[in-house]
Amino acid sequence: MSARTAPALAALDRFLPQIAVLSPGSARDRLQQETEALRRAVAAFHMEAIRFRMYNVDRLVRALGDGVDLRGLFDDVRRELEHAGFHTRSHAAP
Repeated sequence: MSARTAPALAALDRFLPQIAVLSPGSARDRLQQETEALRRAVAAFHMEAIRFRMYNVDRLVRALGDGVDLRGLFDDVRRELEHAGFHTRSHAAP
């Protein structure tokens, strides 16, 4: 972990426990797996993997209904990554 990635990892560490309280099922399990993979990508400083995993986690959060708690926490992760200089989208934000 570097000083550059520490805030993003901390935001992911706030996001991950909220996934565990969702209703059990394949959607929650997939979100958990993708978020853990995103955390590993951030820790490894792997830019392409970060963008790929951010897309997947964003899509899964949206599929689960964009819960206010999850969306806000995920937006915190995105904000921290972008602040650190990572591109989290494959295109410009709307």
